[in-house]
Amino acid sequence: MTKIEKPWGYEIHWAKTDNYVGKLLFINAGHRLSKQYHEVKEETLYVLSGILYNYDEHDTPMKILPGESFHVKPGQIHRFAADSCSVEVIEVSTPHLDDVIRLEDDYSRE
Repeated sequence: MTKIEKPWGYEIHWAKTDNYVGKLLFINAGHRLSKQYHEVKEETLYVLSGILYNYDEHDTPMKILPGESFHVKPGQIHRFAADSCSVEVIEVSTPHLDDVIRLEDDYSRE
């Protein structure tokens, strides 16, 4: 397993094969990931704890509650965020980890 610190929290990569990647995402309260999309990568998230917010291309928020899942298709603009409570999420995706096109970022990453 590999833990990767992020400005919004951290990721733990718990599975990595030629066909899929499994991650645990921990998003600190009040933080959000980049507004982004993927050209090839496809991912499904399952919320373990907290309320995950997903903002679409129009910045419309959608709540994803513990026990719910959310699927992201290639080309789909998304931005995950935690509000007043931290969020733990399991993500399973295709192995295209570098396939991130950032449209906006709170931490000045390209």
